[in-house]
Amino acid sequence: MNKLHIFTVSLKKNGLSILFIIFTICLVAFSKQNLQATKDGLILCANSVIPALFPFFIATELLSYTNIIPIIGKYLNKFMRPIFRVPGEGAYAFLMGIISGYPVGAKIVTDMRNNNVCTKEEAERLLAFSNNSGPLFIIGTVGISLFGNTTIGILLFITHILACISVGFIFRFWGLNGKINKSTNVFSYTKKNNIKVKDLGSVLQNSISSAISSVVLIGGFVVFFSVVISILNTSSIISFFANMFSPVFKLFGIPSEFSKSIFSGIIELTNGLNQLTSIPVKDISYTVILCAFLLGFGGISILLQVFSIISKSDLSIKPYFIGKFLHGLLASFYTYLLIKYIPYFNFDITPVFSNTSTTIVQNFSSSFSLIFSVCFFVFAFIIFLFYFLKHKWRKIKC
Repeated sequence: MNKLHIFTVSLKKNGLSILFIIFTICLVAFSKQNLQATKDGLILCANSVIPALFPFFIATELLSYTNIIPIIGKYLNKFMRPIFRVPGEGAYAFLMGIISGYPVGAKIVTDMRNNNVCTKEEAERLLAFSNNSGPLFIIGTVGISLFGNTTIGILLFITHILACISVGFIFRFWGLNGKINKSTNVFSYTKKNNIKVKDLGSVLQNSISSAISSVVLIGGFVVFFSVVISILNTSSIISFFANMFSPVFKLFGIPSEFSKSIFSGIIELTNGLNQLTSIPVKDISYTVILCAFLLGFGGISILLQVFSIISKSDLSIKPYFIGKFLHGLLASFYTYLLIKYIPYFNFDITPVFSNTSTTIVQNFSSSFSLIFSVCFFVFAFIIFLFYFLKHKWRKIKC
């Protein structure tokens, strides 16, 4: 028993070293497959990831040189406090996390925490629902590039936002014993207010440099996990887990051919989505619902990106992990409801294959009615939460 204890302690202490050694050996053993995986990862970054994220990284940096954060905090505090129990400045992280995509929201929340804009509990609540996939990635990369269908991208984006808001509302109960940071230092987060024309060159240079650094980091994660997925596929590890969990998938009506792609997506989002949408199926709704889950969860690759970002603060990764898993479940559930009960989103009327352009004939009035109905639902949902919680917020001692 004592030897077993010593072995366990030694394994725990040297586990990462052993893992890195195995990874290096696999690089050499499966060099041919890994070389192709690296090329595929670089192509995926060049064609999809960088064009979708790079402009927003620059925009985020430019906005950090303005006084937009204090202004947002001033006007949106009355909404953010009752609904999400975070300061009004959190609306900036929430909005930019939706617009820009992973991992911009996590970076903004970490900066806000390091500058004492919010407490640890408030930042962890905010982190759970402010780091999301952006519209360019969901509609552009997933909808148009992978599915060849803009409507699918819009559907996934709508359910992604609804799930994001739902997670934020649920996480308002996270850290109930935490206190509100009454002495926030909002203006310290803003790098410089009232930028002059003569400073524009240096500001733009710094913003582009920071954006390049962030994009290279994300691209590195995508390429690295492309190789990891290649190793796991070549060594049949993913196939082993896919076969092991295949009965579980069948209970939920998920075809067995999706198993390997789901595990790949759990490891790295972009590669998983690419594999998932490459499977030709007649009932494309299965693919769309599974993509909704993967987009909400984000994958281990993005989890590690966020972990590397928040490691510079006192924030815990636990609420983020729970929030993203819940986000994935809710997004897939909302996607299922919209597909089932709104005919406009029923893609199984005719055989549809991924990566193939599909035309769904709908007149203008039905499209307008759909967009109006969805917008009205989201607006009514937020207003209901606001007025329902407004009178209770005064009684809650945070």
